[in-house]
Amino acid sequence: MNAVREYLGRNVRQYGIVAALLVIVLLFQVLTDGRLLYPNNVASLVQQNAYVMVLAIGMVMVIVAGHIDLSVGSVVAFVGGLCAIMMTQWELPWLVAVLLSLVVGALVGVWQGFWVAYVGIPAFIVTLAGMLVFRGLAIVLVGTTVAGLPGGFKAISNGSLPNWFGFVGDLDVVTLCVGAIGIVAFAVAQWRSRTALRKHGLSVEPMSAYVVKVVVAALLIGVVTYWLALSAGGTPIVLLIVGALIIAYSFVLNRSVFGRHVYAIGGNRHAAVLSGVSAKRVDFGIFVNMGVLAAVAAVITTSRAGAGVAGAGVNYELDAIAACFIGGTAVTGGVGRISGAMIGALIMGVLNMGLSIMAVDAAWQQAIKGLVLLAAVAFDIVSKRRAALR
Repeated sequence: MNAVREYLGRNVRQYGIVAALLVIVLLFQVLTDGRLLYPNNVASLVQQNAYVMVLAIGMVMVIVAGHIDLSVGSVVAFVGGLCAIMMTQWELPWLVAVLLSLVVGALVGVWQGFWVAYVGIPAFIVTLAGMLVFRGLAIVLVGTTVAGLPGGFKAISNGSLPNWFGFVGDLDVVTLCVGAIGIVAFAVAQWRSRTALRKHGLSVEPMSAYVVKVVVAALLIGVVTYWLALSAGGTPIVLLIVGALIIAYSFVLNRSVFGRHVYAIGGNRHAAVLSGVSAKRVDFGIFVNMGVLAAVAAVITTSRAGAGVAGAGVNYELDAIAACFIGGTAVTGGVGRISGAMIGALIMGVLNMGLSIMAVDAAWQQAIKGLVLLAAVAFDIVSKRRAALR
């Protein structure tokens, strides 16, 4: 029991944010008279906030490395508008347009990564310039709304997996299968991670804490699966896209050489360089990756809207940054997890949906989200100070 308390004390930030999410969900469930967790609202929560999750995945890496990216919202508008033009005016198949959009996003990342990594201009300045440049290009390219997009493209964000296996009562069997696979995959991943740590002689969490974590996660996945299985469409297609990105990038950050280098230069850039890490190459790769993920978010946003709009992506960079900080990513760099950023994104999404259901004015919604962000960062700083004193 003492070992469990000690472990929880060291990881209070990680588990505290999960508890905060649950408290916020329960609070809005009461305030909205149970409407927040209607099955269709749960599906909409995923679809409406998928772009935040995708951008937050890339932003975690940027912030952990000690940088910031203020341009992603404008890049979303630029790439999304260009993608819509490819399909409507150039008459390209939607899949080809999506692939070319990812290439354009990568080129945007190459452009910004060059100035940051090899010229040495601070990322704040480079991406601030990028925010202005790509917003201007989006306005020039799109002008008016570009509509009439193919149905297959719009299904990326608005569609669901086909109901191949029918229903059990009112529950979509495909969604139940997806949820079961998710639970098994999480349990296996956690066990393999624990085994790898013990193999290398590193400390691991107490078995009781490990079991509780897996059981709680399985219950949460099961509950969400149940709600989605009751929704009109079942499993949203975009959920699978986001899930695949979470798995892939969690592996990159936690198990690859590149991921270790990202944490190294964020923790102590000078020491990392002295140990042989190519900080310039890592910085360049981070911004190229951010450009690609911004393009993915652009595809998701354009698909969701069903049109290319020059005004798309406004404040998206703030949503992504807020999700990272709320999820425990350190302002000073060197610390951050994709899982935490995803929880932060869900907190932002629940706040948006709950306040919208309650018909709270949009201005007050912005003010409340700002206070939540300030509270999360303040809690992080106070926790670190207390840990240092201990």
